[in-house]
Amino acid sequence: MRFAPGRRAVLALLLLAPALAAARADEPAAVGPIKALNDALLAAMKAGKTESFTKRVSLLAPAVEGAFDLPGILRTSVGARWSEFSADDQKALLTAFTAFTLASYAANFDGYDGQRFEVLPEQRAVGPDLVVATRIVPKDGDPARIDYVMRQVAGAWKAVDVLLDGSISRVALQRSDFRTTLAAGGAPALIRTLNKKTADLAGGTPA
Repeated sequence: MRFAPGRRAVLALLLLAPALAAARADEPAAVGPIKALNDALLAAMKAGKTESFTKRVSLLAPAVEGAFDLPGILRTSVGARWSEFSADDQKALLTAFTAFTLASYAANFDGYDGQRFEVLPEQRAVGPDLVVATRIVPKDGDPARIDYVMRQVAGAWKAVDVLLDGSISRVALQRSDFRTTLAAGGAPALIRTLNKKTADLAGGTPA
C-alpha cells in the first residue's frame, strides 16, 4: 500500500512519537541529580567558612556521590592500567579519589556573593548519553558554563564527565595528570598524590 506524501509524514511522526516521549521522560531524571548538586553547592557556598571544612564535605557528600559515577570516572581516568591493579589498590584508589573529589568541591565552593546556578534548556543527546547544560551566574561578570555528560548507571542517571566552558573534558585533563603519576610509581603513587591533594585542600591550599 502506498501513502500520499502528507500522510506518510503524519505516519512517520506517529511512529516517532513513542521515542520522543521516552526521551522527554528521561530528561527530568537526568537533570534531577544535577539540580540537587547545584542546590547543595549553593548551600555550601552560603554556609561558607562558618562551617568547618569537614562539615562542608559531609554536607556535600550525598549530592556529589549521587550526581557522579565516581567509580566509572576513576576507571576512565586511570585507563587500561586499572585492570592491572590488585583489588586492594583499586579499593584504596576509589577511597582516595572520592575524598579528593569531595574536598575539591568543599574548597572551591566556600563563599557566596550573589551567585546562582542555572540548568539550561538545551540538553542534547550524544549516543546513549545526555548532556545537561548548566552555568554559574555571578552577581557581576560573565557566567561560567559547566556541562555534565549523564549516563544511565545501574538504572540511575550519573555524570561521567564534566565539560568546562561546554567543551573541555575534565576527565581527559585528569587522565593526562594521572598518567604522569602512574608512570612514576603506579597505583601507590597515585593514592599518595590524591591523599596529599586532599590534605592540602583541607588545610586551605587550593588544588
